[in-house]
Formats: sequence, C-alpha cells, structure tokens
Amino acid sequence: MIFDLKPLKIGELIAPIPVVQGGMGVGISLSGLASAVAAAGGIGTISAAQIGFRDPEYDKNPLETNLRVLKEEIIRAKEKAAGGIIAVNIMVATKFYEKYVKVALEAGVDMIVSGAGLPTTLPALAKGFATKLVPIVSSVKSADVICKYWSKKYDKTPDMIIIEGPLAGGHLGFSKEQLEQIDDLDYDTEIINIIKKVKEYETTSKQEIPVVVAGGIYNREDLERVISYGASGVQIGTRFVTTYECDAPAAYKDAYIKAEKEDVIIVKSPVGMPGRAIRNPFIEKSKQGIIPHKSCHNCISGCNPATTPYCITEALVHAAEGLLEDALIFCGANAYKAKKIEHVSEIMREFSGSLEESKAEETTVNPLIGMRPKVAEGSEE
Repeated sequence: MIFDLKPLKIGELIAPIPVVQGGMGVGISLSGLASAVAAAGGIGTISAAQIGFRDPEYDKNPLETNLRVLKEEIIRAKEKAAGGIIAVNIMVATKFYEKYVKVALEAGVDMIVSGAGLPTTLPALAKGFATKLVPIVSSVKSADVICKYWSKKYDKTPDMIIIEGPLAGGHLGFSKEQLEQIDDLDYDTEIINIIKKVKEYETTSKQEIPVVVAGGIYNREDLERVISYGASGVQIGTRFVTTYECDAPAAYKDAYIKAEKEDVIIVKSPVGMPGRAIRNPFIEKSKQGIIPHKSCHNCISGCNPATTPYCITEALVHAAEGLLEDALIFCGANAYKAKKIEHVSEIMREFSGSLEESKAEETTVNPLIGMRPKVAEGSEE
C-alpha cells in the first residue's frame, strides 16, 4: 500500500515528517539527538530524567543541577534545530514534577510529553504558555480518563496523544504477565480503539487531536501500518539510539548492535514497573540481592532507598557513561535489529519515503557508484 504521507500538525506546529523521537533517559536523548531529528523534519525530544548527571554539581545538588541543565539543553536544542520542533519528556512519576514542568515552559520548549502516570495537573501548570501538552496513554481507559478529566477540570483538550504499546523500551505501563504474552493482548486492536475514542473527543471539542503510536516502530512499513489505523504519525526511540547524533556513548550503541533477539528481556525495575533491557552481567547480579548504592538522587516518587534492590539512577547513569558491566541498558523490543550506526537524516529520509527514491535515482544517473549513467536517445556515448 502506498501512502501520501502527510505532515504531523499539532496546532500551528508542523513537522514535515510525522516522526517523533522518543525521550530516552538518562542522558540518551539530549540536545544532540533531539536537535538532529527536529532539523531533519521530525520532532526531537529531550528526556528530563536525571539530565544533569554529568555536571560537577550533580552529586551535591541533584535537583537544582537537573533543573539548570534542563533549561540549558532545551535552549541549546532549539538553537541547533534549524526552526524544528523540540519537545521534552517529563515523567509524571518524577519527584518535583511540577518544578521540571515550570523550567521547561520558561525555557520555551515547544511541547511537553508526559507519561509514567496520568498528567492530571499538567494543564494547570502550563496555563498561560503556548507549549503543546501531550499525554502518553496505553489503553482506551487511560485515554478516556485523561481527555475527560482535562475537559471537565480545565476545559482543555490534549494537543496530541501518544499511544505507547508493549514493545516499547524502558519502563512499561503493562504487567509482567501481559508482556510475557504480548500476542494475546491483540494490541493493534487496542490502538484502533484508542484512536476511535480520541476521535470522539475531537468531535465534541471541535479541535483536531493527532494520535502518534509508539512501541516497536522500526521502519517505514511500521509507519504505514499505524497510519492505516488512523494514526497521524509514530514515535521512535530504539532506532535512533544507533545513530551518530545520539547522545549515548559508543559502548551503549555497540550493545544494541551486538544484541541478539534473545538478549532483549523483561526486567523488574526497582521503581515498581517492568522494563525492557538488554541482558548483561548487571541484570544477573541484581537477582542475587541488594546492590549497594550512594545517597538518594531524588528521581522517582515512591522509591524507598533503604529497601530498593538497586538505584535505578546509578544503573542508568552507568549506561550513559559506557560502564555497561554495572548498568541497566534499556531498549525497545527491536533493538536486536540494529546492525550499524546511521545518521539521523538517513532514518528520516527512509520514513519520509525519499531514501528509496534517492537510491533509485543514484542507480540510474550517478556514475560514481559503479553504474553507467543513462544516455539520452540519439546521443553518443
């Protein structure tokens, strides 16, 4: 099936290519990756999760450092994005969630994406700002609840909705049992039903609400499939990790490239949710008992430092530093498909459909790649 690919429109914001880069913390999607995706015609997303961990002041004042670095990263990304759209992902479960939202708004971010809980207070926090507000949902029920709640309490409609499915990376909004029997979920049907529910709110609010699908999206074929369901675009995380522009270290990217399908597993996270990661010695070690950690980094609400099996922040920081033996390497279900390092621009061209077109042109008109150029009829070689 051939699609006439339409731009992704969120109010007055327009992404020529309907691809949102997923927010990946800690330190995996910062201004480098986000600005590259935005400049290439998509929506780039910075993850606010422990964003200041590389700063010298982080261990002394994690909150203040995170807030300062978040502002710096947003400003840097917008400067490098060539007018493209920059979003920030702030998890509802983040300690001091409201402070992160306020800093992002004041820094002029174009969109705030919020999941890991329902962002019931986000419209109140963003009142008076033009920033687009985008909740992440995983079921018809959660989509219905957030749309209904925002409408009733704030007279506000989500500017866009992201559906995150069970094949996504990192922490997941599904039970371990569901993730072990993904085929039984028939999640494509759930996606279709969520889109139908959102369309109902479009009708009553008289406002367009684009729906973007995330989780297991890896190539143009995946994009075409969800567009056929009525989606307006896709969100991609894993595919962008193995790019030159990704903020992750080379060792992290190499772990994806070396991973086999059986290495991508479901793990129990200390924050109380299952997650998807690449099998490594750290995961095996975490099963043996509590792994000692430093003082609390104030990352996730509900975490008890005294009883947590390991510090999720330290495990993810180690990953971002390339210390993979002591790291949790989050990934999506398709991480094993990565076989090389790519440029963001190549991926965006693939999703736009222009990559195959340009390859076809090269094979017929470019003599530099070992093919003879076409010769016009009647001319001499």
